[in-house]
Amino acid sequence: MLDHIVLSVRDLARGIAFYEATLAPLDIRHAIDYAGQDGHADLHGFGRDGRMFFWLRQGPPAPAAVHFGFDAASRGIVDRFHAAALEAGERDNGKPGPRLQYDPEYYAAYVLDPDGYNVEAVHKPWQHGIATS
Repeated sequence: MLDHIVLSVRDLARGIAFYEATLAPLDIRHAIDYAGQDGHADLHGFGRDGRMFFWLRQGPPAPAAVHFGFDAASRGIVDRFHAAALEAGERDNGKPGPRLQYDPEYYAAYVLDPDGYNVEAVHKPWQHGIATS
């Protein structure tokens, strides 16, 4: 199980603003900043329920090396994630819809963040106790 991920971004302010807008429909918030104090690296954390699991730092991005997906509790949340990313000025990389190559109930959307990272929001009903046919 993955505990956290740290991404390097070219423009930290732009990256933070993008993820604040795009992750809001997933109820993931920018909640903590370690600006290099108390022995911490310069990290900016996002999470929910008091748990930070997504971190940004200033540095050279490596979008070809990383793909990550955020769990969404419903298809509507996937749709809102995608819309929020586009409203934040970033690029579509796969409109919301079923991804039949994975499973008939796998519903996802993909966007490219300001540095070109492929970010996914995915709803898998079986992970939320929703019966599927």
